[in-house]
Amino acid sequence: MEDREPTVRSRELGEGLRRAMECGGFHASGVARELGWSPSRVSRILSGKRGGSSHDVAAFIAICGVRGDERERLMALSLDHGPGWHVHHNPALPRRVRTLANHERHANGIECFSGGVVPELLQTRHYAAAVLEANPNVPKWDIAERVGVVQARQRHFEGEDAPGSVFYLHEFVLHTPVGGAALMSEQLHSLLRRSVRPTVSVRVVPRTAGAHAGMTGAFSLVNVRDFKRIVFVDGETVSHFIESPAEVGAYRAVLRELGRVALDEVRSRELIAKLATKLYGVLDTLPR
Repeated sequence: MEDREPTVRSRELGEGLRRAMECGGFHASGVARELGWSPSRVSRILSGKRGGSSHDVAAFIAICGVRGDERERLMALSLDHGPGWHVHHNPALPRRVRTLANHERHANGIECFSGGVVPELLQTRHYAAAVLEANPNVPKWDIAERVGVVQARQRHFEGEDAPGSVFYLHEFVLHTPVGGAALMSEQLHSLLRRSVRPTVSVRVVPRTAGAHAGMTGAFSLVNVRDFKRIVFVDGETVSHFIESPAEVGAYRAVLRELGRVALDEVRSRELIAKLATKLYGVLDTLPR
């Protein structure tokens, strides 16, 4: 089987096999020896450059002792390595979060647009919990874990060596009182603190812009090291990982247009600060 350009699904399969290998106490050389493969063959499957057949994957995970739901997930991934991936959710923590977080960890840049809520990578703990609590499809017992996952994803974008990130959000987001005045004050002041970091750009699309390119919905464009750009679009029951160059190009065009109509970073901070005081006016009264 010839090498090919990795896809989101082949990379997800490779990451799953790598976790299985590590949990089974193996190194790549040990798996190669057990299966009678060359070390390079194992390396290419783990990197997503070579698609493993269902027979190969079944043999790999059998050696590593993978069973149950994870075995079914990896076997399903082995059946189709084509570009693009539509991930259906289940009531528990959606597996799309693991896939998205993995690509974010390998990202050297990300651009996001959100017109309804603060982007997850900028949400405070209280704001994230309030958004999840408002969703009838999120089990109450699962909220704390989901908030923890959001905060873990955020840590990759902190520090001097963090990848560059650009966030476009509509002014409507700042006016929506998620969780009350104290919570929103905390969230807007957090936006202000994050926006002055050298690797972070926060830009507001003002209400006066009227109709704009992002009206079709929120999305994230992730530049992945040693891979390619992908677009992530989240939905209530299914999420989409888009990697076709033509489709990714369409989202890049939306981002260019948003960059044209959005306030610059300084004016965005001024608006956020003004609304934090005018609309909410309370800070640091939430429990820690």
